[in-house]
Amino acid sequence: MEIKDMQAFYAIVEEGNISHAAIRLSIAQPALSRQMKKLETSLGVQLFERGSRRIRLTDAGQLLYSRVKHILGMVDGTLREITDIGSGVAGTIKLGTVTSSGAMLIPQLVADFHRAYPMVNFNIWESDGARILELLDSHIIELAITRTQVDSSTYESIVLPDEPLVLAMHKDLCCCGEDPERIHIHELADKPLLVPLRWHTGFLEQCQKHKFEPNILSVSDSQIQNILWTQMGIGISLVPLSARSMVNSDKVIFKHLVESEIHTHTVVAWLKNRTLSSSCTHFLNLFRKKYVKK
Repeated sequence: MEIKDMQAFYAIVEEGNISHAAIRLSIAQPALSRQMKKLETSLGVQLFERGSRRIRLTDAGQLLYSRVKHILGMVDGTLREITDIGSGVAGTIKLGTVTSSGAMLIPQLVADFHRAYPMVNFNIWESDGARILELLDSHIIELAITRTQVDSSTYESIVLPDEPLVLAMHKDLCCCGEDPERIHIHELADKPLLVPLRWHTGFLEQCQKHKFEPNILSVSDSQIQNILWTQMGIGISLVPLSARSMVNSDKVIFKHLVESEIHTHTVVAWLKNRTLSSSCTHFLNLFRKKYVKK
């Protein structure tokens, strides 16, 4: 049985007679009658009770009608879903992110995108930059949001402007000094410090350049953990300036390093030889609109 046979059978039952169904299907009534006769012959059963002005179904016809109704509903639904995915208004966006970028960029971006495309959902992986690029290379994700420089021969990318790393500290651990917004690196000498793994070496070099060994309480690849520890007054954390958006405590303040700021930047990357889904393309367009200055 072909889809066109199901559609014709369904139209006859819904309209109640062949003539109305023929008009609905834009075919001649005799041709529709012959199509139904051929269908009954191929199935080896009678679908309609003959002799009634209005269509009456046999038991076999009733069973077929219930199945056809379900099948055509699935076909129509599938076609709509495929069309929606093709237009970018439905589907799944698969992206990977490092904590320090994802936690600051993703929530508001997803909220804005979801308002515009409520049928699109997300699969999100969070890990270190190297692992995120591995997921991208393996086609497990479509987009990578990382702080790792990427090879321009392999990836397309959007690079956001540099931002400084700053010191986030609870007021109880505050290195006050005279400047409420800046701090000398030597003022950190005896303070418990929380340092992200990726910036550990660079920060250590800065401290040694100024003739002291820092009291590094924790080296971690979890930016959120460092922020939480900072809010609890456990230590002073080295964070990107944009991490301000992750802090919900008025007891945490941020200070820039006076002597030498360490900078970082966020990179959004995707494979050059891979065609992005329409929904992912819409997501990138929104990202550019929100974060890329013309």
